[in-house]
Amino acid sequence: MSSSAELAAAAPPPADAAATPAAVEPAAAGGAAAMAGWDDVARLVKSKGSFEVSLKDAIPGQVVTRFPPEPSGYLHIGHCKAALLNAYFAAKYQGRLLVRFDDTNPSKENAGFEAAIVEDLARVGIVPDKVEYTSDYFPHLLAMAREFIEAGKAYVDNTEVEEMRRQRMAKEHSPFRDVPPADSLRRWEEMLAGTPEGLKCCLRAKIDMRHKIGSMRDPIMVRTNATPHHRTGDTYKVYPTYDFSCPVVDSLSGVTHALRSSEYSDRVKQYQWFCAAAAVRVPAVWDFARLNFVYVLMSKRKLQALVDTGVADGWDDPRFPTVRGLMRRGLTVTALRAFILSQGASRSATLMEWDKIWTVNKRALDPVAPRHVAIGTPADGAVVLTVTGAVEETRAVPRHKKNAALGDKPVLYGPRVWLEGADAAALTVGTRVTLMDWGNVHVDAVPGPDGGELTATFLPDDQDFKGTAKLTWLADVPDLVPLRLVSYGHLLTKPKLDDGDDVDAFLNRDSRTEVAARGDVNLRGLQKGDVVQLERRGFFICDAVHVRDGAAVPLTLIEIPDGKAKK
Repeated sequence: MSSSAELAAAAPPPADAAATPAAVEPAAAGGAAAMAGWDDVARLVKSKGSFEVSLKDAIPGQVVTRFPPEPSGYLHIGHCKAALLNAYFAAKYQGRLLVRFDDTNPSKENAGFEAAIVEDLARVGIVPDKVEYTSDYFPHLLAMAREFIEAGKAYVDNTEVEEMRRQRMAKEHSPFRDVPPADSLRRWEEMLAGTPEGLKCCLRAKIDMRHKIGSMRDPIMVRTNATPHHRTGDTYKVYPTYDFSCPVVDSLSGVTHALRSSEYSDRVKQYQWFCAAAAVRVPAVWDFARLNFVYVLMSKRKLQALVDTGVADGWDDPRFPTVRGLMRRGLTVTALRAFILSQGASRSATLMEWDKIWTVNKRALDPVAPRHVAIGTPADGAVVLTVTGAVEETRAVPRHKKNAALGDKPVLYGPRVWLEGADAAALTVGTRVTLMDWGNVHVDAVPGPDGGELTATFLPDDQDFKGTAKLTWLADVPDLVPLRLVSYGHLLTKPKLDDGDDVDAFLNRDSRTEVAARGDVNLRGLQKGDVVQLERRGFFICDAVHVRDGAAVPLTLIEIPDGKAKK
């Protein structure tokens, strides 16, 4: 069994540490969410792409699809595509969606990941009709494995791994391939008992070692593993492989259409062979392209290493492709669903840029994110502008000029306001500028080489805002909210790692930056996961609130990418 330290390192974060994206648009559940997402494709992606296809021989009311995650890590964006496509087709044909945990490797899996996967599916609007486990079928699969041996369709092999790999590449038969079934059955009993001899063996399907497709060269059906299983404990010392269990359990559980990413395309014949050899119905197989992005790691092992070494602050690190990481960075359910569904039917595997999905996300956020203001600190050059004629007052201003449903916010006005350092440095005497949501001012004086104040005169009757520079500002009041504005870049410096590349050599050590700022008083009540637009800065998601454990601390906001290249 995994050590407690290993389980702690791999287990899901506590509920209060998990980032929850802003509920800018409530997600529906189950198939309804998948179908509702299609409306968002045209609205947000601006194209229906090539998704409008049908499943072969699909009968409304009888379609059953399945999503079979391994409970050994968190869902990432690639898993989301598979899950959403299965949910979409189940809903389209008024069918059923199964989530079946492929719990066939006790060395990697635990119940914590199962719970996390169910939570993440709910985050993207998927509630399956049934949750089951491959381990539910272990008795049937192991009985079937014995029948394969007795029928001469499988044999027990204790060839060393490297030698087995060489034989497969050279299309050579194993010396155990043609032993009598009785000999294999004896070794099979050793495997079941977990004896020293049995633990050296595996069960292989007897297909065709000279087949042109490598996956048909006597694939492994059952492996030994003495590690206790998180559901079945010490009951078993042998576990069916995905290659064997997936097609058989698909058939037994009533799956009509098995959606698989194109990386499994060379295993379709193997899938069909196992069903035929087991004398069970063969589900239809439908391939789709795997979703790959530049500058990112998808490998659970490599991502876990970054967590273990402290490079990342958890599986919800905003630089990770996990559902939790992306949503902590501000990706909305609506945008994620719309983007993935727009890619759905393509079978062409491509390496995608991130700008497309973040552009879709911006379209989802823009109509609903309240507008606020943040100005840098004096340490970053922020300057006080003294405005003659300004009156101290509080006005109600729309939180979003194009969305009255968001209501109003109080804005403080006064004779002393803070400007960004770069804005102040660009001012010249005699010019007119517009203080946003206030009015025009005439610049009277600017600091010179020897110092001096920045002053201006308020122009209440000047309503001509064409051609003027538009500046954000904040009244100089004591209760401005201290902010930590965090931005993330790509995790890697190379778009795609090649086989053999050392991850550490291509890690972007400067992928996280943080600046201090001060925000308007309305930011004080932001909750974790709330999304706002900071005028002239972009969209941000609240990662840590202003008051924690009764003490006021800087409000932490994470910048949400908008799909545009950084200047």
